Amino acid sequence: MRKICEDFLVQATEQLSGRHWLMRLRSSSALPEMNPGQFVQVHIDDSPTTYLRRPISVNMVDYERNEILLLVAAIGEGTRHLVRKKPGEKVNCLLPLGNSFTMPRSTNERVLLVGGGVGIAPMLFLGKRLVELGVRPTFLLGARTADELLEKDMFNELGDLYLTTEDGSEGEKGYVTNHSILKEKQFDRIATCGPKPMMMSVARYAKQNDIECEVSLENDMACGLGACLCCVEDTTDGHICVCTEGPVLNIKKLLWQL
Repeated sequence: MRKICEDFLVQATEQLSGRHWLMRLRSSSALPEMNPGQFVQVHIDDSPTTYLRRPISVNMVDYERNEILLLVAAIGEGTRHLVRKKPGEKVNCLLPLGNSFTMPRSTNERVLLVGGGVGIAPMLFLGKRLVELGVRPTFLLGARTADELLEKDMFNELGDLYLTTEDGSEGEKGYVTNHSILKEKQFDRIATCGPKPMMMSVARYAKQNDIECEVSLENDMACGLGACLCCVEDTTDGHICVCTEGPVLNIKKLLWQL
């Protein structure tokens, strides 16, 4: 798969919540093929203490405009500098990196996409791809509060949307794995991304119900190319670099205690 490393122009930066921002970046050339689950390594050029690129999941791709959408959680100095970029400024990106989610074998598969916090980002891209294949996905999104439930309108346009918040301010109160939809409906395939405890709970539910399940790991990554070895994960196949052999892995390959 073709990769590029080039300067993208910031088209817009929109604050979605207190710490979440949506960035729209445009390439001057045709974008390479990208698949749901892949990520971008973004260079932070105006933060004196940020030496390494930051990995950010691809939230959406607009091939007609040569644009990508990145959902950024501004939680460190590097990402806080990134979201301050103004329209017309440049952001250097290396993409696409990593592997992608497995597509259903038929349009009859019942697919559940579970996202928590900023982990909803690849779920939107995946949902769009599923719709293009003729599959109507079910989305289950969780956050601490209603303010942190992001891009709800975009998810709602693609499939059936269910929500949870830890404080009960929107949707059902609690965690995603406590939502009543998991008792009311049956699924053939699950894809999930978010905090590790959430993904482990989803994986446990999938294993108990014999459902195919893939998770998108969020291990710390520096190079994105498998050279620095800081994102290594133990699997049934031995040690792997999440940035090259992931970030998407079937739970059957993980050594999580489920």
